[in-house]
Amino acid sequence: MKTRRSFLQKASASALAMSLPAFPMFSLTKESETYFDFQEVKPLRVAIMGLGSYGKRVADAMKDCKRAKLVGLVSGTPSKVESWKKEFGIEDKNCYNYQNFDQIKNNPDIDAVYVITPNGLHKEHAIRTAKAGKHVICEKPMATTAADAAEMVSVCEQAGVKLLIGYRMHFEANTLEVVRKRKAGEFGEIKFFQGLSGFIIGDPTQWRLDPVLSGGGAMMDIGIYSINGARYMIGEEPLWVTAQEVKTDPVKFKEGIDETITFQMGFPNGVVASCLSTYSMNYLDKFFLNGTKGFAEMQPSTGYGPIEGRTHQGPLTNPHVTHQTTQMDEMAAMILDGKQAEIPVDGREGLKDMKIIEAIFEAVKTGQRVDLV
Repeated sequence: MKTRRSFLQKASASALAMSLPAFPMFSLTKESETYFDFQEVKPLRVAIMGLGSYGKRVADAMKDCKRAKLVGLVSGTPSKVESWKKEFGIEDKNCYNYQNFDQIKNNPDIDAVYVITPNGLHKEHAIRTAKAGKHVICEKPMATTAADAAEMVSVCEQAGVKLLIGYRMHFEANTLEVVRKRKAGEFGEIKFFQGLSGFIIGDPTQWRLDPVLSGGGAMMDIGIYSINGARYMIGEEPLWVTAQEVKTDPVKFKEGIDETITFQMGFPNGVVASCLSTYSMNYLDKFFLNGTKGFAEMQPSTGYGPIEGRTHQGPLTNPHVTHQTTQMDEMAAMILDGKQAEIPVDGREGLKDMKIIEAIFEAVKTGQRVDLV
C-alpha cells in the first residue's frame, strides 16, 4: 500500500537528485556515497563466547563486516577479556564470565551470541543463550550427540530465537558455484563423491583430544567437513554408512578419540561417497565430484582459503573473501531480514550431521552397515 510517508520520501529523493550537480556517478568519492544513504542499516550485534584461537579469527574477520558487529565478550579468563576489550573496543557492560552470563538477558545491546567453546559445552551454552532470549550461532559440530543437538533445536524453537551453525563453507563463492552448477545439471547425473579431510594434530593435552570436551577425535573436528560436503555437493541425504577405523597411536588417541576413519555413505540416487577423516596425515583437504557430463575438483576444499578448484569447464576463479566475514554478514541478514541461505545452516542441518557421525561410530564398532532413518 502506498502511504503518504513513502510518497514524501520518494518526492524528497527526486528533488535532491535534481538539485545535485550533473556529474557522472563514477566521479563521486567514497565519502560522498554516504550522502545518498537515507536509512542506516541495522547491524547484528554479536557477543563471542569462548575467546580461543578460532574466536579470535572470527573477531578479526568481523572488522570487515557490513551487517555484523562484535559488541560483547564471554570468557572465563579475565586477562583475555581485558586484552580483547582494548583491541576491539568492547564496553565493560557487555562483558561476562560463565557464572554471570545469564544476566545477558537484561542487555538490550546484544542480539546474538556466537558459541565457540569446546564441543562438549555447546549444548549448555547454546541453551543458556536461548533462554536469555538471544539468537544462537554455534560452532560445528553443534553438539557431541544427536540427542543433545535435537534438544538445542527444540529449546531455541520454544524460545523463539534462531539457531545457526557455523558452516562457513555454505557461503564460500567457489563452493556455491559448484553447487549451482550441479543444480543446473552441468555435471549430468552424479555418480561419485570423494572427500578427504585431515591433518596431523599437535599438542596432546589440548581439549580436542579429551573425549569429554570433544566428543570424539578427528571425525568431530575435521571429518564433519567431508560428511557435510558430501551432502551439499551431491544434493541428497545418505541412506546408510559403513566405516573402518585405524589407530596407530593408542596413547595419544585414547578410548573415545578416533585417529583415522575411512567411511562410505550411500545415497538414494545410487551414489556412494568415499571419505577419509584423520588426525595423522597432512595435505588432505580435497573434494571430488563426478558426473556423466563433467566433474568438480576442489583442493583445498574447506581450509580458511583461498579455496581452489576446477571443473571440466575450467578453473574456479571467484575472488577470495575471508570466510568468517561473509558468514557473519550472511547470518546477520538471516536473523535480521529473514534471508534464506542457499545451503542451510540452521540447527536442523547440524542435527543431520550429528546423526550421521553417530552412525559412523556405530559402524566402526559393529563392523556392519548402519542404516539412517
